[in-house]
Amino acid sequence: MIIAVDISLYPLDKNFIPPISNFISRLNENSSLTVITNSMSTQIKGEYDLVMGILNQEIKETFKNQDKAVFAIKILNNPISN
Repeated sequence: MIIAVDISLYPLDKNFIPPISNFISRLNENSSLTVITNSMSTQIKGEYDLVMGILNQEIKETFKNQDKAVFAIKILNNPISN
């Protein structure tokens, strides 16, 4: 099953750009995902198990490296194809 995820990272830190850039870079390392970034969020599209596994890993990595951070996530099954 293909899903689409809309995710935003809000590091609760004055220096917030590097953790966001790092998170997006790590997502882009996986060629099995479609990753589109805009000024408000990042959209990820791919096979459910793959997307959720990568998100689990990368959210955990972010939490290990940030004192405080918030992720806002929306998940859509059966996304519209472009």
